[in-house]
Amino acid sequence: MADSTTESNALREAHLTLDYLLRRMRHKSDFPALSGAVTRVQALSDSETENLQTLCDGILQDVALTHKLLRLVNTARYRRADSDPISTVSRAVSLIGLAGVRNLALSLMLLEHMPDKAHAQQLKEAFLRVVMAGTLASELCTRRDDAEAAFVGALFRNLGPLLVAYYLPDDAEQIGQLTQGGPDGQPPISEEAAARRVLGLGLNQLGVSVGRLWSLPDALLACIVDPGDTVPNLPLAGRPDRVWWLASLANEAAEVMLKTEPVDLAPRLQALEARFQVPLEMASGELQAAAGRARRRMSELTDALNMTVPGGSPAERLLDVWYVDAPQGEVGGPGPTPEALGLTESPDDGALPARPTEAHDAVSILGSGIQDVTSVLTGPFQLQEVLQVILETMLRALDCRRVLFCLRDPRAAALQGRLALGEGGDVLRNAFRVPLVHARGETPDLFAAVCLRNVDTLIADASAPAVAPRLPTWFRERVQAPTFLLMPLVLKRAGQPDAVLGLIYADKTEANSLVLDEQTLSLLRTLRNQAIMAFRQATGM
Repeated sequence: MADSTTESNALREAHLTLDYLLRRMRHKSDFPALSGAVTRVQALSDSETENLQTLCDGILQDVALTHKLLRLVNTARYRRADSDPISTVSRAVSLIGLAGVRNLALSLMLLEHMPDKAHAQQLKEAFLRVVMAGTLASELCTRRDDAEAAFVGALFRNLGPLLVAYYLPDDAEQIGQLTQGGPDGQPPISEEAAARRVLGLGLNQLGVSVGRLWSLPDALLACIVDPGDTVPNLPLAGRPDRVWWLASLANEAAEVMLKTEPVDLAPRLQALEARFQVPLEMASGELQAAAGRARRRMSELTDALNMTVPGGSPAERLLDVWYVDAPQGEVGGPGPTPEALGLTESPDDGALPARPTEAHDAVSILGSGIQDVTSVLTGPFQLQEVLQVILETMLRALDCRRVLFCLRDPRAAALQGRLALGEGGDVLRNAFRVPLVHARGETPDLFAAVCLRNVDTLIADASAPAVAPRLPTWFRERVQAPTFLLMPLVLKRAGQPDAVLGLIYADKTEANSLVLDEQTLSLLRTLRNQAIMAFRQATGM
């Protein structure tokens, strides 16, 4: 009788948790979209030069859009009663159409502002780990169709944990504490067991329950459930459960990468590969190679979405992080460190102090400018029109002296000033010429190095001894800006070298007066990426 009562209480608690979660979901958007996703997907869906597969790839990179899209297309509005459930993005896009995808993307937020910054950071780390799992799963597949199914399967394995992390952050924190060990020296327990103790139901059960409410197909519901620790000892090629175990491997590998110091990672991945080698028929070293490729894809993703990751944080281990030892490419010696040159890639290290009052005004102006550019990109446009809006937005938001856009000269490997706003714009435009090719043994100046390395750079004081010698003669003689910001425009092309398209420059009249907080820098990068999108649409590059 006691056992029956306990079981009844557990079921009641599970139902209460699920009901509470569903109420929270009804009062919030499904998931916060990663920054920049709306603009990126809308540009792809409006472009006549991008194909359906490119759009699908863009959607798969975004956790929020993938979840919502698959949920939507499996409703009665889009799927006939006699048709099979839709479990891939390709079929979903084909069914809804490009316009439908664009409207769906516009229903998501760039990035939901959360007053609890600690919670926002936890969500960012959770999303990156989930995307890494999906990317790893797809990298371990040889066929494109399999890769898409693997990505979605590995992603949906995390549906329960993501729902709890977003909607029930206090419970998520308590679950995390139990996996590290309970109070009074109690041993750590599994995440699933911790969830049952805190929520009254496991994360698998929670994810499947919500998935059923969303009418997800059985193939995805099966992926949500962890098949356990007993890995099969026979090849799974051609069997439906292969994707389950691939999702398990990818998620375990992503967790290992997140929590392991780089120096200790290789043996951990080798041990994990050994467990799954037979059922997934992997060659020796295949997991580590896939992890390297996945890191590069993750770095490209965070760059495209203007997503900053604090240096030294666990999430940084999921990225292909490299450090510029000197702004001179491959033609010189190692040279001084970025710190010695005054180069700063992001404000996370505290080098770019925030000024809350100015940052608030800048954020408002930048947000409006991004909306204006998005509106322009939705219809026929002139490239100069887009660049004009971007430069004017930056000039006003940062209260700059002048802002300039440099364009690559097709007749020479150099950037030339083309469009300038602010004081003495004509003089500034004519002064700028940044060579991108240098003779062996020749050291590129700071401007060329920033473009070749694709590093957003703020120079707080151009007269600093470590910076001044790196400035080109034309800048010292004709521009003489005490503080300035450089943001390269670099086009990434599959199977081809990256192409430097241009450079955005902004300056002010007093040293150390140009300061950026993380949110302002993120919005500036969104504007810069919109300029790259405009180039793609206008030129078909």
